[in-house]
Amino acid sequence: MAKIKYAIPLFGDKRMNNVTDKEKLCFAGVDIGSTTSKAAVIDQDGEILGTAIVDTSWDRNSSGQEALRLALEKSGRDREHVGMIHTTGYGRRNFENTDKAIPEIVCHGVGTVKLYPGVRTIIDIGGQDAKIISINENGQVSRFEMNDKCAAGTGRFFEVLSHRLLGIPIDALGPLAMESTDPCLISATCTVFAESEIVSYLTQGRSQADVAMGILESTARRIYAMGSQSQNSFAEPIVVSGGPAKNIALKRALEAKIGKPVILAEQPQIEAALGAALMARHSYYNQ
Repeated sequence: MAKIKYAIPLFGDKRMNNVTDKEKLCFAGVDIGSTTSKAAVIDQDGEILGTAIVDTSWDRNSSGQEALRLALEKSGRDREHVGMIHTTGYGRRNFENTDKAIPEIVCHGVGTVKLYPGVRTIIDIGGQDAKIISINENGQVSRFEMNDKCAAGTGRFFEVLSHRLLGIPIDALGPLAMESTDPCLISATCTVFAESEIVSYLTQGRSQADVAMGILESTARRIYAMGSQSQNSFAEPIVVSGGPAKNIALKRALEAKIGKPVILAEQPQIEAALGAALMARHSYYNQ
């Protein structure tokens, strides 16, 4: 795993700047990912006021701005109430008027620790990458491992195989996989070759349920191999985030491979945006 030098801050004393309606002062984080863009708005105490998720278009700035607009709408705040905005994700530098762009690893750590105090390992499965983030006893990111070279085992991997080969929406993949009695062994670590394996299994008459669980078990093996390269790998508690964390069958596959219980995040796509908002709050009160 790679070491990380960007420490999660401890919040300092509050200090107010000139913001209209100070009682409505808020902070925002925007996470512009490869597949979806997320925004989180928090109050002066760091509590969530509103969140939003939209699809990321070719115009990453527009996607991020729309997510922020919706999150502010849900929070009952206007743009003029925002004391500071921080951005993260692939498109963090495309967002206009951000106060600071923060690495997504740090934001994932900050946001997840806020929601799950005491977490020691974060498995984040994004649209086109997968990350394993280690959190130390002080609640700070200490090390991480990232797979960003291939889409296999990512949200995009699930989406392509669900739609193209099984003909089902990605949300149906988990419930279908839970019906499996004899999961298929999908050994390919490349999406293209995995497709060939799946087509072969379907041609042989294997059930869609067994293929679906095979896809998830393949992802679990990939994540286990990535995380087991370091000492004290998969320290507990383990929280799974990212769109695929909505998949209950993935929980079963991960627990079987890792040999430890995992927690599926309740709001699995907003951790990084929340972390960015918390970092914005910290910067505002410590500038």
